[in-house]
Amino acid sequence: MFTGLIEEIGEIIEIKRGTSSARMKIRAEKVLEDVKKGDSIAVNGICLTVTSFDKTCFYVDVMPETLRRSSLKDVQGTGKVNLERAMLMGGRFGGHIVSGHIDGTGRIISKIREDNAVRIKIQAEENLLKYIINKGSVALDGVSLTVASLGGEWFEVSIIPLTGEDTILLNKRLGDLVNIECDQLGKYVERLMGFKKENVLDLNYLIENGF
Repeated sequence: MFTGLIEEIGEIIEIKRGTSSARMKIRAEKVLEDVKKGDSIAVNGICLTVTSFDKTCFYVDVMPETLRRSSLKDVQGTGKVNLERAMLMGGRFGGHIVSGHIDGTGRIISKIREDNAVRIKIQAEENLLKYIINKGSVALDGVSLTVASLGGEWFEVSIIPLTGEDTILLNKRLGDLVNIECDQLGKYVERLMGFKKENVLDLNYLIENGF
């Protein structure tokens, strides 16, 4: 489990592709301070398992399902990535609950400077947008953000200077893909509603399902 607060910017320095999978070598510093084999590290919001490491890098295996759903399918060589270690129990929870399991990708269609912030507009498919709500939470490349506005085929987030400095989001160009993880609550409610024949969300239904 992650918070969506990026700890450092790392760099993919090697990627070896299989038939439908990949193995990556990622250069880092902070996330290696207490790393152990088998640890989870979010790479651009994707929960990946450390298979081995040394003093400057760690290695991860990327399975076919992860490549299909994420922007890693387009990675050809080196590149900067957002990194976050799994959260520690007992610490402050400054972002929102991020699982590291990507729901899909969106495409950057505009970037507009607005005083000290930058508004980024993301085009996404309907199956993702149905979970996006105004002022709700969304993770883009692993960064916990608040939805600033949304339309029929897009949503916007606003990037403050600190987030711009500490992540790779402002280095993205128009047309680039970003990994999207939607807030989990909407997905759980949808799943529960699927087991209700009449699909009526009322007080009795909530009580029956433990709310």
